Amino acid sequence: MKYRILVAFLTLVFISACSSDNSDDSDNQPSVNKNLNRQSTGSSANDILSDDVFKIMIIELVYVEGFEPTETAINNFVTFLNERTYKPGGITVEKRAIASPGQDVYTIEEIAQIEREQRQYYNTQSQIAVWAYFTDGEADTDSEADNTVTLGTAYWNTSFVIYEETLQGLSNGPLEPSRSLLETTVINHEFGHIFGLTNLGTPLQSSHEDSEHPKHCDEEDCLMYWATESAVNIANMGNMSSAPELDSQCIADLQANGGK
Repeated sequence: MKYRILVAFLTLVFISACSSDNSDDSDNQPSVNKNLNRQSTGSSANDILSDDVFKIMIIELVYVEGFEPTETAINNFVTFLNERTYKPGGITVEKRAIASPGQDVYTIEEIAQIEREQRQYYNTQSQIAVWAYFTDGEADTDSEADNTVTLGTAYWNTSFVIYEETLQGLSNGPLEPSRSLLETTVINHEFGHIFGLTNLGTPLQSSHEDSEHPKHCDEEDCLMYWATESAVNIANMGNMSSAPELDSQCIADLQANGGK
């Protein structure tokens, strides 16, 4: 069956955060403002890209047991971050597994609630924290009638989810891309939105936003092209040795907003 893959499905609707979540009394990080990590997608692009405020980045990578991303994809993700950000104190990944929440389908608000319950790392004075969640089940936006599936969503300024169970079902098979290649593409694309691409918090330096698919690049070979993994292209990925990269216009946008 052919699917229309929505790798770039991102929510522009602000998911409200309760004021009672302003602080964390755990031994891990006392007195942090959690709401600073619950802002709109792309709004922290400069903080992530530059070292003006945050010198260190920590990636809190949490996955449902049995749905761990490949080590290759994680390494590729860190390389992608190092290539585009200034973090002289380094970028580290803290990885752990959690039990399945026990659902077959998740709304983005349910994903956000899992983060509220499970997230341990938030921004501190010199460290910016990112939440990366690899879930079982599928997105509630998937539609059999339209043959549409969602592989990833960037939903807050430092948060994204990868629908790993869905992704695994579309990789490592005949005429399908390898799992690590598909994971790398989806992860990097979603983080491109957290970087503020395209015109999502990182200002455009040239006219390259796709008018028919807002917040995406209009260059077909770019990582931020809306159809990076459409039904037309997913078979072609089986012959690719590496994930798509950002084009020169997206890179120029990032550089103008504090990145490399």
